[in-house]
Amino acid sequence: MTEQEFLEILKETGGYITGSHIVATSGKHLDAYLNKDAIYPHTRAVSKVCKAIAELFAHDNIEAVVGPSLGGIILSQWTAYHLSEITENEVLGIYTEKTADKDQILTRGYDALVNGKRVLVVEDILTTGGSLAKVVRTIKAAGGEVIAACAMVNRDPDKIDEHVIGAPLKTLASLRLPAWDEADCPMCKNNVPINTALGKGRTYLAERKVVSK
Repeated sequence: MTEQEFLEILKETGGYITGSHIVATSGKHLDAYLNKDAIYPHTRAVSKVCKAIAELFAHDNIEAVVGPSLGGIILSQWTAYHLSEITENEVLGIYTEKTADKDQILTRGYDALVNGKRVLVVEDILTTGGSLAKVVRTIKAAGGEVIAACAMVNRDPDKIDEHVIGAPLKTLASLRLPAWDEADCPMCKNNVPINTALGKGRTYLAERKVVSK
């Protein structure tokens, strides 16, 4: 699967929005947005994407695929399924859970399932790489051998690499999405309406209405 083919799948499922005016959680203004949760209800699209991930590691003797909850659960299951089909060996699909202090840990006895296994770690969107790095550390601490990590999209390829993640890293796409402060936002200057369906657009407009009173 080429990067363009993957991005087309994202667009078709509403996971990649362009030509809009979106207020991100950070407060920055964007003209493009990745809605990673939009693809998950579309099982054929998820299967196709995860098959592409599986094919990247078909010859690495992967024995388990691990992803961070929540989105990573779906990716780990589908990727493990396709690796099992390709290799004709059972590949386990496992996930970590987020703790109160935002760590990623193995529960439900899954630490025993990764011990001594060759592991692929999967994630949807890399913004800082923090969650993926935590999963890698947890797997290593449980005695698993992290062969590689793979994400659907790396939003900051200049900063997020194998040194940050702690394992060889591959992605289906790299996207540098421009972001502006409100004062510098070209959409604001051109009076482009705020998208209230995504990001913090609705909250942003409500707060501005309160301030203007």
